[in-house]
Amino acid sequence: MAKRTAPPSKAVSAGTREPRRRATVEVTSGPARVDRRTKDLTKRLRPGDIAVIDHEDLDRVAAEALARAGIAGVVNAAVSLTGRYPNGGPLALATAGVTLVDGVGSHVMELVAEGQDVRLDGGEVWVDGVIVGHGVRQDEASLRTAYEAAKETMGEALESFAANTLEYLRDGHDGVLESPELPDLAVDMRGRQVLIVVRGFDYREDLSHLRSYVREIKPVLLAVDGGADALLEEGLRPHVILGDFDSVSDSALRCGAELVVHSYRGGDAPGAKRLEELGLAYTTFSPTGTSEDAAMLLAYEKGADLIVAVGTHVSMVEFLDKGRAGMASTFLTRLKVGQLLVDAKGVSKLYESRIRKRDLVFFLLAAMLCFVVVVVAVFPRVFLESFWLLVREAWRSLTH
Repeated sequence: MAKRTAPPSKAVSAGTREPRRRATVEVTSGPARVDRRTKDLTKRLRPGDIAVIDHEDLDRVAAEALARAGIAGVVNAAVSLTGRYPNGGPLALATAGVTLVDGVGSHVMELVAEGQDVRLDGGEVWVDGVIVGHGVRQDEASLRTAYEAAKETMGEALESFAANTLEYLRDGHDGVLESPELPDLAVDMRGRQVLIVVRGFDYREDLSHLRSYVREIKPVLLAVDGGADALLEEGLRPHVILGDFDSVSDSALRCGAELVVHSYRGGDAPGAKRLEELGLAYTTFSPTGTSEDAAMLLAYEKGADLIVAVGTHVSMVEFLDKGRAGMASTFLTRLKVGQLLVDAKGVSKLYESRIRKRDLVFFLLAAMLCFVVVVVAVFPRVFLESFWLLVREAWRSLTH
């Protein structure tokens, strides 16, 4: 990452050469990585890169993935926080120290090539000494102001969200409530606990808090798409991976888990083609709803004793972040499996290890003391002779 203080450029049109300078601003530069799909771009980012994206209302999960890559800045062709709802993604970038130039326009996706050196000078985007676009240079203060303003007008978004949800409930609920045809799986979920992992809000923290739970209970690990990579990062291998496989790595698909493609009404199975190209065997599952809904239904219908959910989407903001205008299928799915479903945050708080390190140290010291007492009681002469020998050798070492 390269950041320095320099005079900014005078506002000029795209294609203009270096203009005269004025008041000082921070300049950020680095090699460009360009992709319209942010989830694909994050897989090839390196520290110091400039990510060039076209992502309206940049969601928090995508923003956190960008920040974790250690990039220097983000050029967004779209507006990262439109104000339609309180979207925390851009704020996550700002608090991580990532420069954000916002609303540059879709033309920037064509004018910046992969690997070119990009310089962000104020709200201007420069490539090889030529300005290729203008945007708004955001900072934490400006984004927090926009975020608070969006909270004030959230009622309109909530009304629309609720209307879309109710419309679906009136017209398309039958596919969720019916028992779907289940795929044949080698792993048996009957009577076992199932941990479903979705790469959603706070999934990393939730997984790290559940280590003792996974180690002791040994639940079936059911990953939804990129949730498989999240499990592997924690040193855990998923038993089943379900989804349309658009956000999971090839290495995760080859980890040995059973693969279940979430197919849709009419037989469309977008993930099947990728698995066929990789030469991997799979089965299909065709319930109505999202892939995380399908994972919950699969665990429920397969006879799980308890379903623990990591990173699943439950709030309006989380669904709007995913680009979904309603949550009807998830609402119905949770009604169906509700008596078995537990959120990971609740499990991590209830299932904390009962043994603290301090208690373990005291236990070991007590055990050693008991051992010494037994030795003294059974072999008093041997113990005294050994103790006197140790004292004599210690004194000899000190004096000589």
